[in-house]
Amino acid sequence: MARDEINAFLGAGTNYHGKLHFQGAVRIDGNFQGEVVSEGTLVIGQEAVVDGQVKVGQLVLSGKIKGEVEAKTKVVLHKTANLQGNIRTPVLVVEEGAVLEGALVMGGASIATDAKTEKDSPQS
Repeated sequence: MARDEINAFLGAGTNYHGKLHFQGAVRIDGNFQGEVVSEGTLVIGQEAVVDGQVKVGQLVLSGKIKGEVEAKTKVVLHKTANLQGNIRTPVLVVEEGAVLEGALVMGGASIATDAKTEKDSPQS
């Protein structure tokens, strides 16, 4: 994605708490706590920290997310990405070095149902 396609930008040093709705593409390089909802693309820069729920069309992660992620088309985890939480997406691209601590769902079953099934199933 070219830099000139970004519609909004939360720069480094920015702290934002709340709900973010947008169209097109947004880049976050600061700290965000809350909920992000969009059909567009969310780009999270290498120094950014996002804590909360992310529900977007596409996610490109180079920084850190702590929370639930749902992307309609694709999630890209660059080598500096750190995601602590569950992902639901049809396509996942992971570079070597990226960290994912959580469940991944690439299909129709819900994350909550999958987690409950794992918890209820006998351990071998």
